[in-house]
Amino acid sequence: MNKDKKNTKSLSAKTLRSTIVSCIIFGLVAQIVALSFYAYSLTKKFIDIGYSVATQAKVSAQHGADGNGFSYQIMDIYNSLTPEQKAKMGTEEYRSYYAGVDMEKGSTYDLLYNILLNNRRTDEIQYIYLATFDKENNAIIYITDCDENPDTAFLPGDWEYIDPKEIDIFTNDFDPEAKKFFLDMDENVGPLCTVAMPLITPEGDIPAFLFVDVSVKEVIQGLLNLAIQLFIMFVVLTVLLAVVQTRSIKKKLVTPINKIADASKAYVNDRMNGIDNKEHFQGLGIDTNDELENLADTMNDMEKNIAEYEANLTQIISEKQRINTELSLATTIQEAMLPHVFPPFPNRKEFDIYAKMKPAREVGGDFYDYFLIDDDHLGLVIADVSGKGIPAALFMMISMTILKNAAKLGNSPAEILRHANESLCANNPTDMFVTTWVGILEISTGKLEASNGGHEYPIIKRAGGDYQVYTDPHGFVVGGLRESLYHNYRLDLKPGDKLFLYTDGVPEATNSENKLYKMTKLVEVLNSKKDATVQEQVENIEQSISTFVKDAEQFDDLTMLAIEYKGK
Repeated sequence: MNKDKKNTKSLSAKTLRSTIVSCIIFGLVAQIVALSFYAYSLTKKFIDIGYSVATQAKVSAQHGADGNGFSYQIMDIYNSLTPEQKAKMGTEEYRSYYAGVDMEKGSTYDLLYNILLNNRRTDEIQYIYLATFDKENNAIIYITDCDENPDTAFLPGDWEYIDPKEIDIFTNDFDPEAKKFFLDMDENVGPLCTVAMPLITPEGDIPAFLFVDVSVKEVIQGLLNLAIQLFIMFVVLTVLLAVVQTRSIKKKLVTPINKIADASKAYVNDRMNGIDNKEHFQGLGIDTNDELENLADTMNDMEKNIAEYEANLTQIISEKQRINTELSLATTIQEAMLPHVFPPFPNRKEFDIYAKMKPAREVGGDFYDYFLIDDDHLGLVIADVSGKGIPAALFMMISMTILKNAAKLGNSPAEILRHANESLCANNPTDMFVTTWVGILEISTGKLEASNGGHEYPIIKRAGGDYQVYTDPHGFVVGGLRESLYHNYRLDLKPGDKLFLYTDGVPEATNSENKLYKMTKLVEVLNSKKDATVQEQVENIEQSISTFVKDAEQFDDLTMLAIEYKGK
């Protein structure tokens, strides 16, 4: 009982998992895109703020004070020092080298310091300073630093090592109009974006750069807040979609199947206990207007037929006779599922069609189908289920239902096979599969779009020509592998062209000497009466196989479908 419940819920569970996985993937992609755009726009805002401050401070430094001259003065002292002297940076001795630099009130340094300090007017600006580079030693030399903390402020001539990549950003192929910046992490204030504007002399030299460090902590915090909001939103949407999708699948598919399954169990139990109840499948309330409703009606008719038939049997009928009776009814049901009235569409003169299926046992796994999708499109299906007998017949009914439903929705042949493959793989504990050829004929033009899922090659005859095997592109069998891909191909049929479809039971028919009928003989027999009607051809092949096999046991189902396109 527990196992039955698990199998019943598996389709709903897989639908729920599929919906959740799809929503998660979509949510992650959308979140990454949204965060990327947000980070870009907010970072650009802070870069623009830095450049605005740097531009204004640069003008003030060059025109309100002699920033160029002061930079040259500091760099002349720095360049005059030996490596040993430079290594003493941070000591009193090192500061003595710059003793001649005037840093008193009213000096150039004082003017530069106050100009930079006045431009540091927003909360986003962390540092503003005038400096230049020593590319040979990968160092940055500070000219003026307006840091008001004496413990962290740099004095004129102070230097520190810097990443060569950061130096290259500002010095290699420098374009004064281009915005150059780099992102770094400061241990005191967190993430910073550093922008720079060059001080340019009339001769075009660059004595120093005016640097502005902008805090981008708001960017990080904003990204975190946005990520949390997006996460909550996608969780809510995922839950809603999963609930809606699961309820829809349960209502339209799982519940009707469960009703039929429960009625089947009750029917079996009553039969085993000798209870004469003839209304297990009557009044199930399945009004899905599809093959599930047809299946419920068929089961109801089957129950009534069995009950009526058993009423005429005596109590001395053996168990074998009872089984044969049920198999006979199953054969009737299977035959009723296949189109068997010819001509099927008496008013349609554009084509002639005929088909036949002869199972190796009472019921088989082969099937064919044809149906009008609309006034101008004819669906064609021929398939062969793995295995034989009752399991193959049940799998055949499910496959036939799924394929026809997918075709009725207007899908292409490849989409029909893909849909059927996903549905069969979703709940297939017996690992059965079906080889399938699907075609959709546009009646007005003769254009035939088809797709082959591991089935036999079709045989085509052009008007006035011979029957020839058409080696169409193959996909994998349907129900064998979830990720299988299928492809459409096209045949343009002209008036008088014929198409012959079959299952492997035809070329693999075996006589008492264990010899196969083979494809060569099939084509040979077709061409022996190539002008025969499609019905005559099917019956001619059936007779030829019967003559070849003689009294040997039939090991495989024989199924054939032939169509002649006549045009308008």
